[in-house]
Amino acid sequence: MGGFFGAVSKKDCVLDIFFGVDYHTHLGAKRGGMAIFDSETGFKRQIHSIETTPFRTKFEDDLKDFHGNSGIGCISDTDPQPLLVRSHLGLFAITTVGVINNAEELVKEYFSDHGRQFMAMSSGAVNASELVAALINLKDDVVSGIRHAQELIDGSMTLLLLTDKGEIIAARDKVGRLPVLIGQNENGCCVSFEPFAYQKLDYADAYELGPGEIVKINAEGYETLSPAGEKMRICSFLWSYFGYPNSTYEGSNVECMRYKNGANMAEMEMKEGTMPDADFVAGMPDSGIPHAIGYANRSGKPYARPFIKYTPTWPRSFMSSNQEVRKQVAKMKQIPVNELIRGKKLLFIDDSIVRGTQLQGTVEFLYESGAKEVHMRSACPPIMYACKYLNFSRSNSDMDLLCRRTIQELEGNIGQEHVDEYADPNTERGKCMREVICKKLGFDSLVYQSLDGLLESIGLDPDKVCTYCWTGKE
Repeated sequence: MGGFFGAVSKKDCVLDIFFGVDYHTHLGAKRGGMAIFDSETGFKRQIHSIETTPFRTKFEDDLKDFHGNSGIGCISDTDPQPLLVRSHLGLFAITTVGVINNAEELVKEYFSDHGRQFMAMSSGAVNASELVAALINLKDDVVSGIRHAQELIDGSMTLLLLTDKGEIIAARDKVGRLPVLIGQNENGCCVSFEPFAYQKLDYADAYELGPGEIVKINAEGYETLSPAGEKMRICSFLWSYFGYPNSTYEGSNVECMRYKNGANMAEMEMKEGTMPDADFVAGMPDSGIPHAIGYANRSGKPYARPFIKYTPTWPRSFMSSNQEVRKQVAKMKQIPVNELIRGKKLLFIDDSIVRGTQLQGTVEFLYESGAKEVHMRSACPPIMYACKYLNFSRSNSDMDLLCRRTIQELEGNIGQEHVDEYADPNTERGKCMREVICKKLGFDSLVYQSLDGLLESIGLDPDKVCTYCWTGKE
């Protein structure tokens, strides 16, 4: 997916940007970038691949060359960025997070007759940040340009723009699918995807942008340039999976939500009589752990860690695009605590079940380590639709998803016309899909959290939360 961090200060703020961006590394695994502005020397920018070496290690040697009182940086799972752009609006740096589903159409409609060339990625696709900058430049001012770009884009677009005056323009997606938060201290302001990033840098919470809101940030403070809209569809997966535990979005803390969600799942199982006689409740590291703690606390069953992830040399299992390499890395990371596995009935909670590939390997590993039973619980409902708004997973097609593949195996194309039934555990189709997945992945039982239970755990107005990956509804 990706994340960003920016700062404007009365003093040199390069280190703030460096550490602030580094705290977003959990959101991406391909590229990192920084663009710094100095009033005397202008812009300086650097981009590195972080697929095999972390952001912090790659950029440490660059710090001696960076000087300035303002800057932006990003972690990206897609294009190289931030980009430096020169236009009639001046020289600026830009970084974006989102998805442009209609990129080719926009290029053809607005730029094909003007001899415009775009930097292409190895896949041939246009760099999203460059396209956004080009759309902004179609207007006479930055704010009008950002609004224009966001109206044209099918998908989502959240961005930071660093001007040649050393100010930052921050714009949240038009329906607020991702958060944008501002921190402030005595020397200036910062803007971030993850609020804990600036809290560790001694900035205090100052402001959270509303959907579609555009804000100018400088060392003196922040000013709304375009007001927030009424409609919000913030991504529910912020809480289920990719949000960092310390972060709070729209007043709802990630870690607390996960405890509550696990407790709600246990409550549901106790009510329906589906809770197995497990020796331990455990969470799939790392994001499944708080859900499991909540489940264990509510059910009264002891919590344990039957295996530990070895992360010093394998910090991420998704760093390679090669599925076989990712599968082997996942295996290498799982170190069993044999005394907590051998002969035990285990109930595991994972944050979600997307493709199921690595989860199947984990279950096999547990049985090979002597587990008597392995029961699985998903902390969210069955994922039926690949996200078209954010690059938070590698699932680019609905048929990459375990549930949709299972439906295809059961009924072929006819089954794809009954996705809503398959999502419902109370229908015959829903029961059948769960039974097949349970057998296919080797679980002794499988239960998904309900959509109502998930939304209740988040605690926001359901109409303000995006649930597209479960319902297919915008």
